[in-house]
Amino acid sequence: MNNTEHFANIMVERFIAAVNRGIDLVPVVADSTSTAKIAPFIKEFPDRLVNVGIAEQAMVGTAAGLALGGKVAVTCNAAPFLISRSNEQVKVDVCYNNTNVKLFGLNSGASYGPLGSTHHSIDDISVMRGFGHIEIYAPATPSQCRQIIDYALEKKGPVYIRLDGKELPELLNEDYHFEPGKIDLVASGNDIAIVGLGSALYEAVEAANRLTLQGISAKVLSVPSIRPCNTQQLANELAQVKSVITVEEHNVNGGLGDLVSEVIAEQGLAVRLKRLGIPDGEYALAGDRKSLRAAHGFDAKGIEAQAITMIRGH
Repeated sequence: MNNTEHFANIMVERFIAAVNRGIDLVPVVADSTSTAKIAPFIKEFPDRLVNVGIAEQAMVGTAAGLALGGKVAVTCNAAPFLISRSNEQVKVDVCYNNTNVKLFGLNSGASYGPLGSTHHSIDDISVMRGFGHIEIYAPATPSQCRQIIDYALEKKGPVYIRLDGKELPELLNEDYHFEPGKIDLVASGNDIAIVGLGSALYEAVEAANRLTLQGISAKVLSVPSIRPCNTQQLANELAQVKSVITVEEHNVNGGLGDLVSEVIAEQGLAVRLKRLGIPDGEYALAGDRKSLRAAHGFDAKGIEAQAITMIRGH
């Protein structure tokens, strides 16, 4: 796990590869060329980039127009501004009209750390789950990221991809194969399941390793595919344990925690659930990621403590 990669770099790499294999791809940015790390693409294809300036609504509307003209349009800017500032255009121009636009939410969650609530995106999944037609993904590892982007660029129709803003190492095996909807088993365990979204999956894995030293066997699941989601596969995995913890750098409402709670309720599973993330009615604290996750209780230590409480009652 020494080699780390930034998801924005992977995104640009896959854009270049897509054009080279014949996809008529046009990135649209809102003065966000630096955020998107898209300079290598501009160097290769200087006439393909559209920069609308600091105008996210125009960015999404332009992308929808390009898609209606036969292009594969991709928007590349910070997740909080994409989701909040251009909410109506995402809803109507992209989702309602089912246009072939791929929305990339960069530096998602609390990736911007000390910049605070204006730059944190802790509600994007909840917003996007309220819209129709669009598929929703949140890769956790470089291999997931590459394969999800390649899939999205080939698929006809709207896709939202939530990308973390920090360099991350690989957790999955070399033979990993992404499938839309699939739940990925990262570690096996019998006592408790820890379900992770995006970069919070790394906290889940570390927590599981710590729990092993406590004599607790923790299953770790990754859910990179929010919609579609193989809810039956998820239910089957959760039914094998008595306690479940969800972990996400997102509000506990509307994201992974709600998705898992819906599956538990609808399937009538006899399991206890604790949702960890940004608590109900709160904003993410302004600060570095390590401190922020510790303060909100979803770093590895916090997950470990919650698991022990659920299993041993103390």
